[in-house]
Amino acid sequence: MDIDKQVRLAAFNWLTNQVEKHGDVLNRDLLAQGFTFKNTRIPLVSPQGIFKPKQLDLPLTITTSPKGPYTDSFDENDFLLYKYRGTDPMHRDNVGLRKCMQNDIPLIYFHGVVPSKYLAVWPVYVIGDNPDELTFRVAADNQYEIDSEEGKATESNQYRRAYVTSTVKQRLHQRGFRERVMAAYQSQCAFCQLKHAELLDAAHIIPDNEDEGVPSVNNGLALCKIHHAAFDQHIIGVSPEYRIKVKEDVLREKDGPMLKHGIQELQDQKLILPKSKNAWPDQQFLDVRYQKFKA
Repeated sequence: MDIDKQVRLAAFNWLTNQVEKHGDVLNRDLLAQGFTFKNTRIPLVSPQGIFKPKQLDLPLTITTSPKGPYTDSFDENDFLLYKYRGTDPMHRDNVGLRKCMQNDIPLIYFHGVVPSKYLAVWPVYVIGDNPDELTFRVAADNQYEIDSEEGKATESNQYRRAYVTSTVKQRLHQRGFRERVMAAYQSQCAFCQLKHAELLDAAHIIPDNEDEGVPSVNNGLALCKIHHAAFDQHIIGVSPEYRIKVKEDVLREKDGPMLKHGIQELQDQKLILPKSKNAWPDQQFLDVRYQKFKA
């Protein structure tokens, strides 16, 4: 096995272990430190979006910063459109990605969801090049070894890549929403102040399966899992004035300490709001949800 393939497989294995430990959103410091391969440290990110470690001849990773100069998007088929490095199609980084495309070489994609946190996606493949738009088209896959004929993916592989990439797009929206909401609420429940991130969810005010259910911080609340479930089942509501309300028949129930202290005592409490007023829940969204709670 040549050195290029060895390094790529080692990077994939290392990322698998990190995701098992930390989840699929990873800190930049961890990625910059990278992993050790044959007594040599191999980082996975750099200040440039297209990164080639010195041990390889072709790029290993591509990165989108949440506040960087490049705005990547998805095309009508849900494939990622990744911007060139600069405006010169013959820049060495762009040439490197073009060679990866021509040889069907897998890469790693890091999508910045909030500053210093990246969703890791691998393997991804460059499947198209548009010099007029200064973009590459990128597809995610779930297989490292691709059946090919003269370097071109088969039709079944193309369908698989289209499906896998569409699921990645959903993950990007979900993880981005979660990370932004958690950051706004400083990783604590807006009802009870629980601060264990592993027990917290980013709850939509307007559900994401509705037209107005946008993945914005203003449509989200950081809630612990029990309060998220109670909010989704309309046992607990939030008024447009940021007051927590409990369903009347639940207030009359007699049960154990969880019901009493965890739910009933929330009645008329003030919602714990983000420090930045720009991140406060949209009052119109709250009103729409509150009317359903009252009904």
